[in-house]
Amino acid sequence: MSPEVDGQEAAAQFRAQHHLGVQPLGDLVAIIEQATGIDVAVLDADPDEHGMTMRDPERGAVFIGVARTLNPMRQRSTLAHELGHVLFEDWAEKSSGDWSARTPTERRADAFAQHLLIPQDGLAEFLGNRDAASPATLSAIVQRFLVSPAMAAIALHQRKYIDAKTKEDWKTWTTPQLAVRFGWTDHYHVLQADADQRRAPQRLLARAVSGYIEGVLPARAIATLRGVSLGDVEAELSQAGVVAKPQTVAWAAAEDLPEVDVDLSDLDDGGTADES
Repeated sequence: MSPEVDGQEAAAQFRAQHHLGVQPLGDLVAIIEQATGIDVAVLDADPDEHGMTMRDPERGAVFIGVARTLNPMRQRSTLAHELGHVLFEDWAEKSSGDWSARTPTERRADAFAQHLLIPQDGLAEFLGNRDAASPATLSAIVQRFLVSPAMAAIALHQRKYIDAKTKEDWKTWTTPQLAVRFGWTDHYHVLQADADQRRAPQRLLARAVSGYIEGVLPARAIATLRGVSLGDVEAELSQAGVVAKPQTVAWAAAEDLPEVDVDLSDLDDGGTADES
């Protein structure tokens, strides 16, 4: 099969396996963590770095990291792309190479991301019986499925709502342009703010909070993990009623201490006192 078909089938299988239907996916970080048990983090990164997947071959542990960004649609497609690599077990064996090359493996992950985020059946259900699409339709799809205009245009062309020329024209639109033109700028700003927040893996953060409750981890460690101030963390913990157990030191009473036989003979210099 082709990378496109492999990616599409894997996306459909993932949705079916985790009972996601064909509707738009909400919080993709939470969906990946809950469905797969993989730790996902949103991190500070260089402008040209979007996402990565790391695997510990000894423990089999997998970690997905994506960059903070003001481009929420790109962040979602990056998350879905990296999930595709994980499901296909595309573990890189080389320490160097042209990572940007669109190899069959990369094209398969691209196809997985597209069909996971905007499944054909979900698109058809959303559009109903209409025979054609307009720029307003493109905007509605981008806003509903939270995908880029390019990804939405490709999906519309695959479903034969638009021709190849229209697809190429619509791929040049940007999400901010559509948001301004069709009145959902405020919604887009909310999406941007969310995508630009650092986010620690949920399981790791939950363990850190448990450690704080048991009194073995300070609140500062939670603040460092989340990338926020200590004051903010302390306020959140207090408001949530999360309190560390008091650490008390049990002092023994003197009469309860064991008797100790101290032999000081070794301190004697062996001489005889000179009496006069």
